[in-house]
Amino acid sequence: MKIIEGRAAGAPSQARSDSFTGTVWADPVLSMPGELSINTVFFSPGARTFWHMHERGQILNVLAGRGLVCTEGGRPQPIRAGDTVWIPAGERHWHGAAPDSYMIHTATSLGRTDWQGPVAERDYAP
Repeated sequence: MKIIEGRAAGAPSQARSDSFTGTVWADPVLSMPGELSINTVFFSPGARTFWHMHERGQILNVLAGRGLVCTEGGRPQPIRAGDTVWIPAGERHWHGAAPDSYMIHTATSLGRTDWQGPVAERDYAP
């Protein structure tokens, strides 16, 4: 058994910019490269991930605020505090804050992440 604290000991908050639009900060919780990563992520209003896929899926637990999640070919779906989202393996998607609200979620990513390009404004608009 291993107890995972709410934040990796001694790990600083990380500004995320290489695969995100807007102001995004992440606190690492657990990292097992290529296997699993857990991060608590803060999105400012309108901030979002780039399009991406996960080798074995992803679980999002929304802790605060309101956001959007969208799969390729779909319409952005609203998410809010208390919601849990399951994104299956290989499903191209993005997620982030609503235009008028911040969002904090815990993201559990399974396997490797394939980061792609930014989400166009026309694809983000709810």
